[in-house]
Amino acid sequence: MAVSIADIQKLRKMTGAGLSDCKKALTDSEGDFDKAMEIIREKGQAIAAKRSDRETSNGCVLVKASEGFAAIIALKCETDFVANGADYIKLTQDILDAAVAAKAKSLDEVKELTIADGTKVQDAVIARSGITGEKMELDGYNFIEGDNVSVYDHMNKHLLCTMVQTNKPAEEQAHAVAMQVAAMNPVALDEASVPQEVKDTELKVAIEKTKEEQVQKAVEAALKKAGFNLYIAENEEHLAEGIQKGNITEAQAEEIRQLKKTTAEQKAANLPEQMVMNIAKGRMAKFYKDSCLLNQEFIQDSKLSVSDYLKAADKDLTVVAFKRFTLRAE
Repeated sequence: MAVSIADIQKLRKMTGAGLSDCKKALTDSEGDFDKAMEIIREKGQAIAAKRSDRETSNGCVLVKASEGFAAIIALKCETDFVANGADYIKLTQDILDAAVAAKAKSLDEVKELTIADGTKVQDAVIARSGITGEKMELDGYNFIEGDNVSVYDHMNKHLLCTMVQTNKPAEEQAHAVAMQVAAMNPVALDEASVPQEVKDTELKVAIEKTKEEQVQKAVEAALKKAGFNLYIAENEEHLAEGIQKGNITEAQAEEIRQLKKTTAEQKAANLPEQMVMNIAKGRMAKFYKDSCLLNQEFIQDSKLSVSDYLKAADKDLTVVAFKRFTLRAE
């Protein structure tokens, strides 16, 4: 049957699908709009299934706060061309609006919500996948419940969003700290908030790094005392280079290898445990300063910590929660 341009445009407005897809759906359904919409929806499901193994490294991240509830959500896709489209951004915003209005506590809950046009969120994502031909998925849902939440979309590029909640109204300070969270990517609010497994891992790394450094110092001191060039002695590649250039002999290269091995073994076996732990604790202190939001240097004034900056405005002001999500590799 013949399909009118008006009907095609009407279906396109209803579904967001391309003109050719709308024309085919109306033709196949003999002008039945409900059937045509079902055809377009099924096409989206087919494309989503076909591309289920594809990587979604692009997308749109948005953040919103309203009436005591704030949330971040990411709608991921395959290319930045699709992610930057006005319809794609609008769909992400519609989903976020629904999530905030419902005060959704999980991504599964968000998927079951309906957006403004009455479509279930998960169905809307599948339909958009059918229109663009790309795999899409919701991800990165975070929320903060309560008042005094400042939200920040970094450079309004929809790639990195943050939320910061203070214990009392302080929009200027909360916004500044939301920018801090975007720039410095803290892992926790303060030392007490760092998960124990993270503390254990960082301490283990700090101990091992300390031991390696102490052993390396001993090896370098032994090489210097024996009169060997540290660059040549650094590794096998440099030893080979030294032999080729005539800077050392094969016998000297072997002497270097043995000296490094013996010194490293002896030093590792006799490292003072308390000294290692003291240095490791110093590394942990630096980790907390770099990784805990309230301990970090304030990006707008490196003479202050974030905590100091807040207390300068109000001695009782502090951050009680923050969230951050980005699609960028860091």
